[in-house]
Amino acid sequence: MERNKTGIRRKILVFFVMVILMIGILIGRLVYLMIFCSDYYTQKAVDLHQRERDIKAARGRILDVNGQVLASNTSVCTISVIHNQIQDPEGVIAMLVKELDIPEEKIRKRVEKVTSIERIKSNVDKETGDRILAYGMSGVKVDEDYKRVYPYGSLASKVLGFTGGDNQGIIGLEVKYDDVLQGTNGKILTVTDARGIEVDKEGEVRKEPVSGYDLYISMDYNIQAFCEQEAEKAFIQKQADSVSIIVMNPQNGELLAMADYPEFDLNQPFALTKDAGSIQGTDSEMEQLNNMWRNHCVSDTYEPGSTFKVITAAAALECGAVKLEDQFSCPGFIMVEDRKIRCAKTTGHGAETFVQGIENSCNPVFITVGLRIGSERFYKYFDQFGLFSKTNIDLPGEAATIMHSLDHIGQVELATISFGQSFQITPIQLVTTVSSLINGGNRVTPHFGVRTADESGNTVETFSYETKKEICSEQTSETMRYLLEKVVSEGGGKNCKIEGYEIGGKTATSQTLPRSEHKYIASFLGFAPADNPQVLVLVIIRNPQGVYYGGTICAPVAKTVFENILPYLDIEKQSVESSETDEQSR
Repeated sequence: MERNKTGIRRKILVFFVMVILMIGILIGRLVYLMIFCSDYYTQKAVDLHQRERDIKAARGRILDVNGQVLASNTSVCTISVIHNQIQDPEGVIAMLVKELDIPEEKIRKRVEKVTSIERIKSNVDKETGDRILAYGMSGVKVDEDYKRVYPYGSLASKVLGFTGGDNQGIIGLEVKYDDVLQGTNGKILTVTDARGIEVDKEGEVRKEPVSGYDLYISMDYNIQAFCEQEAEKAFIQKQADSVSIIVMNPQNGELLAMADYPEFDLNQPFALTKDAGSIQGTDSEMEQLNNMWRNHCVSDTYEPGSTFKVITAAAALECGAVKLEDQFSCPGFIMVEDRKIRCAKTTGHGAETFVQGIENSCNPVFITVGLRIGSERFYKYFDQFGLFSKTNIDLPGEAATIMHSLDHIGQVELATISFGQSFQITPIQLVTTVSSLINGGNRVTPHFGVRTADESGNTVETFSYETKKEICSEQTSETMRYLLEKVVSEGGGKNCKIEGYEIGGKTATSQTLPRSEHKYIASFLGFAPADNPQVLVLVIIRNPQGVYYGGTICAPVAKTVFENILPYLDIEKQSVESSETDEQSR
């Protein structure tokens, strides 16, 4: 009996010891949490009752080469409600209906929705936001915001691009340089109780936003506006599908203008233009919008036609397949295997030198030259001149060259390639490649971005772009400048001749697929001054009605562009004596 009592006492003692140990451990844990971890758990408690709202950062502006603002911001407000903080729901609903002109049902649904924060309306003008704030109604929040604005509406719409509701870039330079233009949002921190009601309105903590950097681009507002004006004229006169004009400095790749008419209103980018609707036909609205926003200069490929003869001639001169004095005969066609390929002049040009062949844009001459080059060497020059690579222009959506694989290029394919058919390139690829062949042989990168700057105008970063040296020899480049000047002064490009200036250039008229539809793309590519090119212009008219020859309808447009921008860029006319001396030296 005594032994049993002793056992029970031991068990009770062990139990009490264990209880005391457990209590000691708990007390130790509480001491650790309350003293050593107090800061951590205090912050956790604050975070649990802390509400966070963004303060939108101002997006950087886009400015042209002269500092003209092409894209900026206007101050607006975002109106939101916090359900748990609203003390007078009916008063809040009535006030918001009055000030925001939104149907009561829609306002009521959002005010009564139990969420941490419910947005009522964005992009509210500052005056309205201030009036709503003045009511001082609990649960109604008026936050600072910015709306992107474009002072010139549709100017350079497909280059500049636009932003969405979140102020992020969607197309064009706005999306390409989004990380530069976007700033860093700030924060508003408020502490609430367990019900979500603010406990200290005076204790708001603000982390101020940081504005984005300004982007300076090479575009010149005046040149861009003039090119768009000329593109619109050609579009109306020729009842075309679209008209593109590119103006570039061939020495460094800086783009001075890129018009692609019809343009659209950047301040209302989701409103279809009447021209866009008529062109796109019965596509869905989203497809029509995408087509309206599409930049044909960068995102669309086409058969370049005779402007590509510049590249064929350069390749032939580089490999020694032709000399300027070589003789050819054009009866109006040429037979390649079993295919009869006609010249644009069906009666033929007769006997002619290579110089006359390029002046006349004679297909048989260039087919003969292309066959001399051969498919393997031609393919090599495609690669050497950069045609197989994208230009890496600083715009999104650039398309790549569409070309036969080498083992699929027979004699007929080689013949058609030599005068610019049976393959496709983009307009910006053509401009870039020809620029590189006439500037001494340096492959430039076409671009708009020049530098970024802070709000005070101090340069943050100056952009640099790749240049590939010696894609052709200086001698070939000099010869090409001479040949293309002859095209304008004595050949098919005479409609771009300007007194006092030596202009080089090449016309083109290509037929689109399917050939049975008889639709054409007319174009003219020119540069000035011919002996030291500073400006290159490409004009493309797609599906013109009536006369569709590039030399007839595009060269005059390029002439008008040159007549206006050459004096504007302080490119002086060449004296008659100087021109005669240069001609004699040749």
